[in-house]
Amino acid sequence: MENLTRINRFGFVNAYLVREDDGLTLVDTMIPGSAKAILNEAGRVGVPIVRIALTHAHGDHIGSLDALHEALPGAEVLISTRDARLLKKDKTLEPGEPNSKLRGGYPGAKTTPTRTFEPGDRVGSLEVIAAPGHTPGHVAFLDTRDRTLFAGDAYTTIGGVATTAKFTMPFPLAYMSTWDRPMELETARALRALDPSRLAPGHGKVVDAPAEAMDAAIARGV
Repeated sequence: MENLTRINRFGFVNAYLVREDDGLTLVDTMIPGSAKAILNEAGRVGVPIVRIALTHAHGDHIGSLDALHEALPGAEVLISTRDARLLKKDKTLEPGEPNSKLRGGYPGAKTTPTRTFEPGDRVGSLEVIAAPGHTPGHVAFLDTRDRTLFAGDAYTTIGGVATTAKFTMPFPLAYMSTWDRPMELETARALRALDPSRLAPGHGKVVDAPAEAMDAAIARGV
């Protein structure tokens, strides 16, 4: 994978290093205690991490943010404008949002984002794609060079491709942490419509040519 390096902890959760002309974009930071593994992998690649882009504010995706920010004080830190509030542990719902329970862990972080983004913005070669449902401000990233989709927790691939809108074994944890499941299913459909070449989830292996598997996952979620 020319532009992509997957980092995995305990067979459970992923972060990704995305090669850009100016360095590496790190997508998500995994659970606490993952900073060393991420920095070691960046060292192996031989390219510095210049920005950290977060799909959402759950603890298994922002868990090592503070440690990485301390180690990489010059790196940008980016998250959606909506989930930036959750990064501060502000769990107030906005007017018009579904009155669903915010599930999963929101431990917050001391690190203040360098900037926030909105759907349609660019983070290096990555286009920010609206993907709400798992959290209110959850996003995915689409690599505009090769159409790899960094799906965060909109899809998982542990035991097969699945949406997080419906209980699925052997990995139900992402479903259990989903805020609004009907919205999550609509997000799954919208991401499938992008026709990605690869599906890079927050949990599970990267899947090439995922269209058929995404269709099947959506059908199971109805």
